Amino acid sequence: MAGIRRRDTGPERALRSLLHAAGRRYRVDMRLDLPGGRVRPDLAFTRAKVAVFVDGCFWHCCPEHGRAPGVNGEYWGPKLTRNVERDHRANQILAEAGWTVLRIWEHEDPTTAVTRVTTALTPPPPRELR
Repeated sequence: MAGIRRRDTGPERALRSLLHAAGRRYRVDMRLDLPGGRVRPDLAFTRAKVAVFVDGCFWHCCPEHGRAPGVNGEYWGPKLTRNVERDHRANQILAEAGWTVLRIWEHEDPTTAVTRVTTALTPPPPRELR
């Protein structure tokens, strides 16, 4: 467990590198004290209020690649369930505070993930006044 990183994982670093190369600036592992509680997204675009989480398939129970632990299931099962519940709670807290939440799985192509983030950061076109 001591070797499990909370930040600077391979998928997160790949995403950050591509976003930085695209000219996007962000905060890393920034604690947000919001009315509903504290949340720590992997990347926070504070001006646009976009929070990005890069989730590991095992740790966050990916629907595609997540699997039940083979050893010591009585420990790992509830722990993984708590992780998923914490993710839902964080999504809710951020949404109630007006943030857009993006969850990117570690197996996603970083280029596709950058497109998702960039789309979320792009403001909608102004509405035409009549």
